[in-house]
Amino acid sequence: MYIEAVPNRNSPPAILLRESYRVDGKVKKRTLLNLSDWPTELIEGLRTLLKGGTALPPGQEAIIIKRSLPHGHVAAVLGTLRRIGLDRLLGPTGGAPNRCRDLVVAMIVARLIAPLSKLATAKALDPITAACSLGEILGLGAVDEDELYTALDWLLERQPQIEAALARRHLKNGTLVLYDVSSSYFEGHCCPLAQFGFNRDGKRGKMQIVYGLLCAADGCPVAIEVFEGSTGDPATLAAQVDKLKRRFDLTHVVLVGDRGMITQTRINEDIKPAGLDWITALRAPQVRVLVDSGVFQLSLFDQRDLASITADDYPGERLIVCRNPELAVARRRKREDLLTATERNLAEIQNRVRRARKPLRGIAKIGLKVGAVVGKYKMAKHFTLTITDTDFSFARKQDAIDAEARLDGIYVIRTNLKAPTLDDSATVRAYKSLAQVERAIRSPSICRSGRSSIGQRHACALTSFYVCSPITSNGICANASPRCSTTTPIRQPPRRCGPVSSPKRSARPRPSPNKPTARRRMACRCTACKHFSPTSPRSRETPSPPHSIPLTSSSCTPARRCSSKRRSISSL
Repeated sequence: MYIEAVPNRNSPPAILLRESYRVDGKVKKRTLLNLSDWPTELIEGLRTLLKGGTALPPGQEAIIIKRSLPHGHVAAVLGTLRRIGLDRLLGPTGGAPNRCRDLVVAMIVARLIAPLSKLATAKALDPITAACSLGEILGLGAVDEDELYTALDWLLERQPQIEAALARRHLKNGTLVLYDVSSSYFEGHCCPLAQFGFNRDGKRGKMQIVYGLLCAADGCPVAIEVFEGSTGDPATLAAQVDKLKRRFDLTHVVLVGDRGMITQTRINEDIKPAGLDWITALRAPQVRVLVDSGVFQLSLFDQRDLASITADDYPGERLIVCRNPELAVARRRKREDLLTATERNLAEIQNRVRRARKPLRGIAKIGLKVGAVVGKYKMAKHFTLTITDTDFSFARKQDAIDAEARLDGIYVIRTNLKAPTLDDSATVRAYKSLAQVERAIRSPSICRSGRSSIGQRHACALTSFYVCSPITSNGICANASPRCSTTTPIRQPPRRCGPVSSPKRSARPRPSPNKPTARRRMACRCTACKHFSPTSPRSRETPSPPHSIPLTSSSCTPARRCSSKRRSISSL
């Protein structure tokens, strides 16, 4: 038996209960009952029973969804983590279950898909308050924040073994080793590593921690170490040299660091005694001394962009002088904008001093106002300031400005490697490869995990969380040197036409004529605005420097704040 709906022209269809049968090999059907007057729910229930199903009372669902947890992003990240062997690198996967390892894996995955504090991460993993299927897949059960800190302490004990395993896979004698440091401001006051220091985040009144990242030549993070917040960059180098020699058992590598990291003192006290080579750069005052002493002439770069020289002040070393015309234009433009902004603010102070009604008086008061202006834009070296009790005047030091402008776009790479070992172009590229370390440092999974308050008994757990985050944050397989194609695609650095030239971005595709072009949000560039900043985002009509900060005036359009921690080496 079955139910059939027979069309009835302009009238409602006839609902009939019919039965099919066979006569002399032919299939026929007869009507048993007319169900047209039955309610629709009753007809559908009878249809379900005739098909062998179970009819449910009205208002009762056949399938009740009690809970549905997001799973796709968890499957993607956790599957990639297992495919590259990160879970095996943390600890053995066979045999008895290892809860600490599973908790660490869960924290790494959670750091990539939804960065949260330890308390919020514990709630997201707990079955009762789960935010995704991660805790259920790993079979964690009930989780609290104390267990997470215990797992971090367990991971801290395994940090030397993990770093040694990564070093065996990615480092070897004679290879380049990239090293750079950064900092992250710290919320709380219980961690002994958190101290006041040079804050790259621009967070005044916040304690911070300093961490150094050691990478292979291809940018793969190998080791990381956290230092006290007041530690200077050069002071972290000795620990890395000792780590390369003792823990990683490398007899000879080439250490690449920026000009603020590898200083002459560090070379004499740490690098040379260890028998390592180095690649770094000279500071601006050292370059000025070379020019003033006639070691090289600026006219040398009329037809070329780099030249290798030697100097008596650097015996046994090779200096590679480079000039980037695009960088020179950018620095010249930025300097002029900063000078203009400083003059505008100093003129306001001058008007306050010279006005007739309630003038600003006193050397101390005037000096405080002037010091705030010149300290903001760092242009005190280019101005002559004259302050008295009743007057204030200023003027540009044009000779000093012209002397500094001569060296725009000039930088000098310093190394003790001989040219047959590494030629000039390869040396410059090796130094600029530090941009890969900066990109790894800016990864959210490594540069934001220190901003949480940690109790006194868990103070050391902070260092352990950095051990494995860089492995997945930079898209590097834990068991192979090439980048794993199964990881999330990473924006690669733009290609350079040469070792000295600035990187070039590929041309943007032309917008479709049928699709309206999105309007970019621009900051106000009007010079009449009181809060005009020379470093505000550039519009298409008005030139401005490449590094920008947003305006604060209510009459201007808000701009996205630049969160760069330091001047990028890729701009050289």
